[in-house]
Amino acid sequence: DPIDPNEPGSPGTGDFNYGEALQKSLLFYEAQRSGPLPEDNRIEWRGDSAINDGADAGVDLSGGYYDAGDHVKFGFPMAASMTMLSWGVVEYRDAYQQSGQIDEALDAIKWGTDYILKAHVTDSQGTKELWGQVGNGLVDHAYWGPAEEMTMDRPSFKIDRQNPGSDLAGESAAALAAASIIFRDSGDSDYADQLLDNAKQLFDFADQYRGKYSDAIPNASSFYNSWSGYMDELSWSAAWLYKATDNLAYLEKAEQYYQGLNPSWTQNWDNKSYGAATLLAQTTGKSEYKQDIEQWLNYWSNPSGGIQYTSGGLAWLDQWGALRYSANTAFVAGIYSDTVNDYGGRYANFAEAQIDYILGDNPNNFSYMVGFGDDYALNPHHRSAHGGYNINDAYANDHILYGALVGGPASANDNDYVDVRSDYIRNEVALDYNAGLTGALVRLYGQFGGDPLTPHQLQDLSGISIAHLGHESPTI
Repeated sequence: DPIDPNEPGSPGTGDFNYGEALQKSLLFYEAQRSGPLPEDNRIEWRGDSAINDGADAGVDLSGGYYDAGDHVKFGFPMAASMTMLSWGVVEYRDAYQQSGQIDEALDAIKWGTDYILKAHVTDSQGTKELWGQVGNGLVDHAYWGPAEEMTMDRPSFKIDRQNPGSDLAGESAAALAAASIIFRDSGDSDYADQLLDNAKQLFDFADQYRGKYSDAIPNASSFYNSWSGYMDELSWSAAWLYKATDNLAYLEKAEQYYQGLNPSWTQNWDNKSYGAATLLAQTTGKSEYKQDIEQWLNYWSNPSGGIQYTSGGLAWLDQWGALRYSANTAFVAGIYSDTVNDYGGRYANFAEAQIDYILGDNPNNFSYMVGFGDDYALNPHHRSAHGGYNINDAYANDHILYGALVGGPASANDNDYVDVRSDYIRNEVALDYNAGLTGALVRLYGQFGGDPLTPHQLQDLSGISIAHLGHESPTI
């Protein structure tokens, strides 16, 4: 039976190897890398790709991450995912270090923040432009094949003072500010300073030149339209800058720009109000933020009077990436429980139950994380992992996209899932799908443990290669 979040104090059992799930979630980000790959790249079936990105505009925009199973680099969800990954390290660094995955987490974040730094162009007045997308989504989505074999034009798109994008610039500022905290804690003060300087410039630009980025980059509006506007990103980025600087001017702006929550939705690539409220509750302790968050979390953790639940215990929000929403909510619920408030473990139990559902504690004993568990999704909607050129061919994907979270059930029904590559509603994978999940996993690892795979065990996985492993026999 699923944990009933209305039964306070239902103790968690830690039924899964959260260390291995965390390790594989970070492997997914490695598989999403664009540009020239480093020598220690662990994904055998990935090579250098899109190395000339930005050439059309005379800038170097190689690197960064492919968004999903396609090959567009969408700067908005990419930055949002980096902020969420960094938040997981900020809150659970000790667990990351204990798991042995701290270096992999920092590498995943730096791959994204290095790209944001490249995409950010300044002049004497501060931010001049921010490159927010590479690749035409409509053209890219017509191509089914590996990233390494793309031949189509990949146009670059930007925001600037005449065509602003406060949401994109604000989220990019949040990502850099959050990352500055973790790299400073890692002893890399030079990189932390660079991140923070760029974050301040991007925030000032976002604040001064107001507008929705999807108006400035219309191609993005078909894929990642800014539905919630930009006040949430201004509050969120200001809250992160306060956390990184202790400058009260940022806290004042974070509070000023905060506009409340819709309890029937959640933290996602577009709407950062929930995260902003959590940071503000942590920082100020004010009842306004606590009440907003608890109304939201109570809605999500109430199977009989809030969000829809499947009979197996999934809090189901929307057909597009349902598991991504429950994982994001689990992540923030866990942070709130650990750092602000809970009621007999209600939010903590909710957080664990949702992640356990994803990993296989569901009526079908099915793991929605590719390559994790005994029975898992084999055919995510991912061109490079497929390895073929016909999305509808009958063969299983050539490669296992370890750690990827698929979209999951397309309705509030545990059985409304099919493992079919062309079904992108149920089988999409994306940077933002794994972002909250990764933080939720490291939190559960900190509570329950679970050993990640050893380098030799990783080496034994299909398509994974560990550089400098050596030839000694593994100890048994």
